[in-house]
Amino acid sequence: MAEKLSGRLAGVVEALPLQGGLRVLEIGCGPGAAAREVARRVGPSGFVLGVDRSAKAIALAVAGSEELIAAGVIAFRQATVEEFMLAAGEAPYDLAFAVRVGALDGRHPDLEFAAKQQIAAALVPGGKLFIDGGNPLRELNL
Repeated sequence: MAEKLSGRLAGVVEALPLQGGLRVLEIGCGPGAAAREVARRVGPSGFVLGVDRSAKAIALAVAGSEELIAAGVIAFRQATVEEFMLAAGEAPYDLAFAVRVGALDGRHPDLEFAAKQQIAAALVPGGKLFIDGGNPLRELNL
């Protein structure tokens, strides 16, 4: 059963160019609500990785996602975006999105530069990064 997302998160997920089979990276996933909805939308041939700097957020995300984790369609990892790297053998992602992530909001240019480099390295060629601040999202150039 799908969970009820806040209006803000529902708008973000709806605005993403999702289709079955995509690999999606959520940066700043918090307790995982948006990641779970994205996993449902990309289906059993897709995959979502949620990353967050907070160990508590990751623990909540894992606890709320047991079925999807068991199905192999979602995973969570504790990491800062500016230091995020693909694990050995991990396939790159088709798109990434972030909501309310300080390293991508323009206030910290050095962090933003590092974060964009790490995200670009984790995406397939031509992969896209979407952040909040548009209507409701905007694409950041990598």
